[in-house]
Amino acid sequence: MRTARWTHDHLARLAEDPATTAPAIGHEPRVLPHHDVWDSWPVQEEDGSTTVVHGAELWMALAAPAVGHPEERHDRARIRLLARTGERWRDLGDVFADGTSPGSREWSGSAVRRPDGTVSIFYTAAGVRGEAHPTFHQRVVEARARLTSVGEAVQLERHVEHRVVLRGEGQYLPADEVEGGPGRIRAFRDPGWFRDPLDGREYLLVAASVPWHGHFTGAVAVAGAATGRWALLPPLLVSEGVNHEIERPHIVVHQGRYYLFFCTSRQAFHPAGSAPTGLYGFVAPALTGPYEPLNGSGLVIRNPPAQPDQAYAWLVLPDMSVESFVNYPSTGGGDPRRAESGTARARFGGTAAPTLHLALHDAATALLGTSARDERARRC
Repeated sequence: MRTARWTHDHLARLAEDPATTAPAIGHEPRVLPHHDVWDSWPVQEEDGSTTVVHGAELWMALAAPAVGHPEERHDRARIRLLARTGERWRDLGDVFADGTSPGSREWSGSAVRRPDGTVSIFYTAAGVRGEAHPTFHQRVVEARARLTSVGEAVQLERHVEHRVVLRGEGQYLPADEVEGGPGRIRAFRDPGWFRDPLDGREYLLVAASVPWHGHFTGAVAVAGAATGRWALLPPLLVSEGVNHEIERPHIVVHQGRYYLFFCTSRQAFHPAGSAPTGLYGFVAPALTGPYEPLNGSGLVIRNPPAQPDQAYAWLVLPDMSVESFVNYPSTGGGDPRRAESGTARARFGGTAAPTLHLALHDAATALLGTSARDERARRC
């Protein structure tokens, strides 16, 4: 494994470019009328394609009641099952029964349908079940649920075993703080499932922190499946003094090259605001590297400068469509996360953002627009 370093020399190559700048987002309809929805991912088939049942794609997303300060949603997050047909979303309810997760809330992950009809759901258990106040203990959990469908009714078995499969240890810092908040805690979360077409082996990518020098050492951890368990390997990427919080890492293989994507916010850079909130990425000839930054700097998609926090949690699918959620399309200046509750709530989106589409050529990328979702609707 050849660990890539993301450095300030890379970020010095950042330039404002229409090819990496998302269009401004206007008003978007809510996926769920009374819930905030963010951080979505498809239920995948083992070849990486999205699972389709009765003409509808199956998706999961984090959800919480749309009340109070939007940043407090992380303390109430549950994984929700959704069916999508073109622009229409159908709510299929919480993925897990109440009180079955080992955490006090459920954070991002990934899901894959197995040949036997079950779905492996990899997610982040945050905190401890039953705790009086939310803590920030993070570990990767697998729950395996049977998927059934009768007519248009699609269900996942809700009472299933939840098994901790990975936690921060060894070359990765434990994510076990009692106090904290977004951008102020170590990470061991956001497991992204990936099967390497080269050897057929399964891997999990995890947003992590490493005990290197200084505070800004966000990393992409990787674990390989081995004899019924997951074994942590050296990190794929480490940000050397650049960034504290790399999130939602995932890999897409395109034209024989391995594209490693992740997202991060402008507040997580050192110094804060020195690079934009966006989707970043590296490319390599193999999973193990060596990786080089896309577009010289790593930047793939940024929010427009006038709306620096409009979207987040970008996820690239095998067809090069890119999903995200509407975060704060209107900031009013400053950091919207720290605005008064009513002001922040009025500015928050909490729903799916328009689908973007990428073109990739070796280590160069370009945005093509928002047509991918319309194309998917025609296929459905």
